[in-house]
Amino acid sequence: MSTIKAIWDCMFTPRLIKIYGNGPVEKVYEPHNLERWGDKVINSLYVMWKFGVYTSPFIAGILYRKGYFVGQEGLEGLVTLTKFVTSLGVILVVSFCIRGFSRSKNPTYHKFIQTLNNAHQNMTPSVKQQLTKYDFEFFAWPVEYSWKDVEGDMTKHRVNISRPIIYRNSLHLIMSLPCQIIAYLAMHTFGIRLIYPGSVGILQMILEPGLLQGRSKLIEVNHGLRYKLGTKDKNEIDAMFIDKRNVTANGNTLVVCCEGNAGFYEIGIMGTPIEAGYSVLGWNHPGFGGSTGQPYPDQEQNAVDMVMQFAINKLGFKIENIILFGWSIGGYTATWTAMNYPDVKGLVLDATFDDILPLALNQMPAWWNSLVKLAIREHANLNIYEQLVKFPGPVLLIRRTDDEVICLREAELSSNRGNNLLVKLLRFRYPLIIGDMQVELLDEYLSTTLNAQDQIFSKYNVNSDLCNSLLESYISENSKSYPMRIGDEMAASQKNQMALFLARKYMKDFKSTHCTPLPADMFQQPWDINVENDYVFT
Repeated sequence: MSTIKAIWDCMFTPRLIKIYGNGPVEKVYEPHNLERWGDKVINSLYVMWKFGVYTSPFIAGILYRKGYFVGQEGLEGLVTLTKFVTSLGVILVVSFCIRGFSRSKNPTYHKFIQTLNNAHQNMTPSVKQQLTKYDFEFFAWPVEYSWKDVEGDMTKHRVNISRPIIYRNSLHLIMSLPCQIIAYLAMHTFGIRLIYPGSVGILQMILEPGLLQGRSKLIEVNHGLRYKLGTKDKNEIDAMFIDKRNVTANGNTLVVCCEGNAGFYEIGIMGTPIEAGYSVLGWNHPGFGGSTGQPYPDQEQNAVDMVMQFAINKLGFKIENIILFGWSIGGYTATWTAMNYPDVKGLVLDATFDDILPLALNQMPAWWNSLVKLAIREHANLNIYEQLVKFPGPVLLIRRTDDEVICLREAELSSNRGNNLLVKLLRFRYPLIIGDMQVELLDEYLSTTLNAQDQIFSKYNVNSDLCNSLLESYISENSKSYPMRIGDEMAASQKNQMALFLARKYMKDFKSTHCTPLPADMFQQPWDINVENDYVFT
């Protein structure tokens, strides 16, 4: 009876992938032949299922045109389909049984399951240390910190940007109901996967070896600790923490990383702040890697909110010692966090944009424009600028000069949507300096790279020390809150100088394409008006 129970217990337990250790002890877990066979069959059926789901509209259309849904042929087709599904079901059940039997006879797997059970019962530091030696399917990892563990702060009101009103009146709302339904269905089927391709299961299966290799490096080389966080909407977030406190000069500062639309912490932007000597906390979007859910805006917000609470309350970092780092679409979660945690040390945005709508319209046929606009504004309104202006702290924008993703026109730097983000931010923070004339000047400046920018600086006789001094004097006499009212008495020429000075302070250029890893020396502390000189984190 105990043997049957052991087999049953091992049928649905997680797949063990790797066992970590020191040096030669580290190894890929070698399952017995029956377990390996069972896993292959189960995984193959899973791939078939996923492929069938993604292609079901096309398959259904083909079968309908061939008459498989009507008449005698339809009935025969239904019988054949039922037999096929039943056969697959039998194969699946047998595979689970064989896999469970093989696992129950494997002492290495048996020891792993004992450790996992101990972790679910009581995650003590010693049990955590033992569990960290194993890499396995993350669904079985116990939740170590959730929103229920947070006292007080999670009940506070969170700032959110309201959706723009796109209906003129009630009649317009009713008339547009069919379009609303289509937009909802489009966004909740293929739309969100187009915006976040990393959430597609088949892509994750293709990337699995690379993700494992990246995760192994974080754990073995950088001594990372993996955590599972429970969000308010019952998602489970896969997170990785690298602790360098009291080890490196920058170790007492934590960098919270927000990945791009096909980025994972295993192979994403964590490497840059790690190399620069920071403590780093990475996490995967809902639906990415070991995280559950889907990357809709509300789920993204709940996920990063939980990450921040974990960093502050569990890891013990002060809010003023946290830097937010967002790459590409990760600028959305990074700016939402900055808006709701305004006391963070700074915000670094790499290769990001002001609003996703222009990028989405640029990729779709023109006759889809109305539907795309409705779907984006109602269900995925990633308007980074609107969140950014509600953050009062230091900001650094990094622009990729060869960016092929957020440029509306290929190889045209002037069409980089990072330019729009910078100009909008400066116009909000310094409205009396950045007028229409200065916007035109900034457009000219941002359409060029470093050498040409230096020539523009020289042409307008920009004195950086004087510009900085004017800002410091204003703050000492007034305040540092935005928007600042400095510039009302300035001549047009001085406003031009200030506009160019601010543009260079807020944005740094990096000559690269969109996905090139950011060098550690490019990761700088955002400029602060009270700081006379830039200080580069090293």
